[in-house]
Amino acid sequence: MPDLLWDDVQDFFDPDLMGALPDMSVEDASVEDWQAVFDLVRLRGWTWEYSVGGVVGPLPPAVEVLSRPADGETVDLRVWPVPGVLVIFRPMCADEIDFDVDLRELQGQAGVDTLCDFLAAIGRWLGKPVVMTAEGDYANPVLGFVPAADRVVLLAKPRLS
Repeated sequence: MPDLLWDDVQDFFDPDLMGALPDMSVEDASVEDWQAVFDLVRLRGWTWEYSVGGVVGPLPPAVEVLSRPADGETVDLRVWPVPGVLVIFRPMCADEIDFDVDLRELQGQAGVDTLCDFLAAIGRWLGKPVVMTAEGDYANPVLGFVPAADRVVLLAKPRLS
């Protein structure tokens, strides 16, 4: 049985309501957690691309990525957990793992299942909650992986327009 059903969460997958790129995060993270995410990406065999300032290169250790100067070039780790679905990690600081997904790529039950599977993989691997908020609305999570429940759950009530 799926963690969440499309009919119950479609508002949270509406780019007009949530912004096209809702924010995903793991709070209280560390350099070790970032390294664990890098390792998970490789272990799962997900397609990925690491770039600094738009220049693609090999993925260095997390300690190296996170020790770059604050005013340095933008770093992106682009991950495709399934074909056609892009997740972009932005390693800017060690204490929070931030990433985005494009809701336009996650429509219908298949999209919900893909996102739930991805959030659960990250959350289980780290043993930490992973939350999704509307773009720029960091204080109000709408859904997320909860380790105690070992699944993705609703954290807010959908509008269901």
